[in-house]
Amino acid sequence: MDLLWTISTILLLCSLLSILWKGFDRRRNRSCYLLDFVCYKPSDDRKLSSELCSDIIVRNKRLSVPDYKFLLKVVVNSGISEDTYGPRSIIEGREECPTHDDCVDEVDDCVDEVDDCMYRTLDELFLRTSISPIDVDVLVVNVSMFAPSPSLTSRIVNRYRMREDVKNFSLAGMGCSASPIAIDLVNNIFKTRKRTLAVVVTSESIAPNWYYGTDKSMMLGNCLFRSGGCSFMLTNDPSLKHRAKMSLKCLVRAHIGANDDAYSCAIQKEDDEGRVGFHLSKSLPKAAVRAFAENLQRLAPKVLPVGELALYVLRGFRHWLWRSKEAKTDAATAAMVNFKSGVDHFCLHTGGAAVIDAVGRALGLTKYDVEPARMTLHRWGNTSASSLWYVLGYMEAKKRLRRKDRVLMLSFGAGFKCNSCLWEVLRDLNDGGAWEDCIRAYPPQTLVNPFMEKFGWVKEA
Repeated sequence: MDLLWTISTILLLCSLLSILWKGFDRRRNRSCYLLDFVCYKPSDDRKLSSELCSDIIVRNKRLSVPDYKFLLKVVVNSGISEDTYGPRSIIEGREECPTHDDCVDEVDDCVDEVDDCMYRTLDELFLRTSISPIDVDVLVVNVSMFAPSPSLTSRIVNRYRMREDVKNFSLAGMGCSASPIAIDLVNNIFKTRKRTLAVVVTSESIAPNWYYGTDKSMMLGNCLFRSGGCSFMLTNDPSLKHRAKMSLKCLVRAHIGANDDAYSCAIQKEDDEGRVGFHLSKSLPKAAVRAFAENLQRLAPKVLPVGELALYVLRGFRHWLWRSKEAKTDAATAAMVNFKSGVDHFCLHTGGAAVIDAVGRALGLTKYDVEPARMTLHRWGNTSASSLWYVLGYMEAKKRLRRKDRVLMLSFGAGFKCNSCLWEVLRDLNDGGAWEDCIRAYPPQTLVNPFMEKFGWVKEA
């Protein structure tokens, strides 16, 4: 009888240990680690100088003098330098009738916008991580406004001879906020698959989407968007944790597209002459405020320490008693929180100088906090969904990222949506990346605007 009892006890303990181990192993494999990332740096012959930008504007014979002045005013106030990059089709004067080959080209020795970005960043990513393309289990590509067939993921699979069972996803139409969406997709896959390697390529294609009309709401994008991109590698393999740079702590997505004004405030459509462009309406700031508030309200409980969270709850209760219906008040209430108590660094989307300043004020950030975003806008412009990674690259090149630091990525996108994700730095980071050759010049003591020097008279006209 004693022997039977002993055997039963041992079996019960083994079962309990097995259940506990499975639970621990499941939680361990649900982690999401960032192994490395590589930001794209185009060749110098693709830089957009102030004279070239002026020439591009003048080439559009449909523009009137007021239109010309409007565009120069936007460029002057953009906060962008002469070191940003554009596609060759625009530099060479073919922006009115771009070809498919301006984006992708089947000839290996031809340089084009999307292929050059994808292949150069992926080549370096595989080299830096010492991981072969054949070991990749998941491939995600997000290029919002260019979706060829075969897909961009298929082009990558073909070039790198990836496995037949690689899971590939092409995300289109996600806008500037596509990076967190891609990360969310990969993270959800990690919850069901152990020891998985994922590669994400995030970029945008300007060449086929250049607007050559006269609608001011569609001309804004021409002044702000620039060529850029990034490839990064994620994994949930615990054996690779020691090689990882950061670990994903939480990710929050807010989408207010059910509201008609928010849905249509940033949308691709035709103008009165039938020319396709990307329309930015006057209701965009209001939609951004609302999406921002929705995201922060969900993000706060996940990132704030207990003391600050208690104050947040009290403020929220007080606001509920007031029952304010204004979106601006909602945003103010959401931002009446000291997010710096739970976040050390902020990767803000470089949608424009006004966007960076507005988000910085709402979060109570200092000049030091918004410096990475402002310098990224100055050096690279708005590179759409890849902007966040250039901001992160600036922080790393400046050796700001130390072990245990928490980094918040925050981005906006058409739809309208606001997405954010919080990372924890796993080791001290100091790689220069795409910033290597210029990081010592940033931040400059005096931020010179070459467009202001040459076209400042237009602002006063």
